[in-house]
Amino acid sequence: MSKPIKSIMMRDYGSRIGADTKDAMLISIRGLKAVDNAKVRNQLAKKQIKVTVVRNSLARKSFEKSELAPLTELMSGASALAYGGASVIEVAREIVGLIAKFPAIELKGAILDGQLFTGKAGVEELSKFPTKDEAIARVVTLIVSPARKLVAQIQGPGSGVAGIVKAIETKLEKGEAIAKAG
Repeated sequence: MSKPIKSIMMRDYGSRIGADTKDAMLISIRGLKAVDNAKVRNQLAKKQIKVTVVRNSLARKSFEKSELAPLTELMSGASALAYGGASVIEVAREIVGLIAKFPAIELKGAILDGQLFTGKAGVEELSKFPTKDEAIARVVTLIVSPARKLVAQIQGPGSGVAGIVKAIETKLEKGEAIAKAG
């Protein structure tokens, strides 16, 4: 392959994947039949997840000064980069879910915030991480939970007293006698 073609391909990787892509997943879709490949890509596209087949040597050169550089050590054989969606965690969840239906997909690894997750076990571990929104929801729940319990404890006795006062008021309105506490 000539140098101009290689430079065009490297620019294409840069424009498709983008310099702002910091997290991605490396897979192999070599064993998929064309129809299955289209089904996988369409299913991922619904979640705004893109799959780009890359030439390993050119991808290594393209990514060497980017956040995706650690993924280059996993590039051997047929490689495709999966990226996009809300986060790489969502990408991992989707692809791990697709493996049941399309076992020919090979999980090579993923990168999240500079941390490399290698192989199938690493990607499956990553897929169990909470997304940013889920993590924020957990933190908010942890912060609000003690206050909610405190409010319930404060309201508990007060609502009991309010209930007794209401019962006394109802009895007095009906003209019934109220028994003295002994």
